[in-house]
Amino acid sequence: MKSTKNQPLVSIICLCYNHEKYVLEALNSVLNQSYLNLELIIVDDASSDQSPILIQNFIQNNSFTKVPIQTLLLSKNEGNCRAFNLGFQKSKGDYIIDLAADDILHSNRIERQIQFFKTLNKNYGVIFSDAFLIDLYGKITHNFYPRNSQGNLKTIPPSGDIYQHIIRQSYICSPTMMIRRNVLEELNGYDETLSYEDYDFWVRSSRRYWYGFQDEILTSKRILRHSHSKSFYRKRQNPHLLSTLMVHQKALELNQNKAENQALAFSIRYHFRLAFYTQNYEIMSLFADLLQDLSQFHLIERIYKELGKHQISVAWGYDFYQQIRNYFKKYRKITFPISQLKRKTESIMTL
Repeated sequence: MKSTKNQPLVSIICLCYNHEKYVLEALNSVLNQSYLNLELIIVDDASSDQSPILIQNFIQNNSFTKVPIQTLLLSKNEGNCRAFNLGFQKSKGDYIIDLAADDILHSNRIERQIQFFKTLNKNYGVIFSDAFLIDLYGKITHNFYPRNSQGNLKTIPPSGDIYQHIIRQSYICSPTMMIRRNVLEELNGYDETLSYEDYDFWVRSSRRYWYGFQDEILTSKRILRHSHSKSFYRKRQNPHLLSTLMVHQKALELNQNKAENQALAFSIRYHFRLAFYTQNYEIMSLFADLLQDLSQFHLIERIYKELGKHQISVAWGYDFYQQIRNYFKKYRKITFPISQLKRKTESIMTL
């Protein structure tokens, strides 16, 4: 796209916390977009590494770019939700992208997403797509959604009214999302009382708006040993499990029928067991209370609760399971040639 005339403004809010190894690649991926009507808002959440210096150097080295850039260098760590909201308050875009500073936007991502949004009606507030998953060196390991040997999706993720699907099980690749501004405004941004943002955002927004899946790979999501998502498996005093409990409580109030209650119970049951295995016994008890409220508290949950009440740990068994699981994930084979899928993606981008 050569002109910004009649093109909506897109705000990219890049959140950085100790991402000195990756932040410049993330920021340059914004400047390298084929879509021109952008603004970039960089929020450093009190990094203790060299990230703030690298960000300031990036600003100086790109002082003549046509992309407006704003920077927030926070003096204390606020967490993802608060840091994003501070960036969102400074944004003006009709559409918003929440970009972690270790992820990468493919050069045609925003152009393709704007084109896709134009095919959808106003019921759709959020779109998402597939992504390459990359390691700390940027090597592609596999992609987010399973594909066959021809590079086609084995299962197409639900679109449209996804509320019942998302309260049952998370399946959206969060860094691939583009969000209409009014969705975030109506929700007052992310909930700052939570330790992470995406599940709560999916639940609250999908009750009001539809989601559209775009069958393209437009983002590279970096998977690191200490990635945010791995905090779910932290033993004792786990803030992510507590936040998930709070989201479940919200969903229970939002639910409108028995099918939605059953879907919610599926997710609660999973996190109830996870809380038990990771020795978060008090949180486990609160998950149990929610299952009882839903009349979904069965014999196996009663046994777990009794074991948890006496803090009888089976963490050794869970640790062994995780080690086996991680071993097979590490050596998991890609089921299709990456080069083939990259060529397919590039051919779509040129349409």
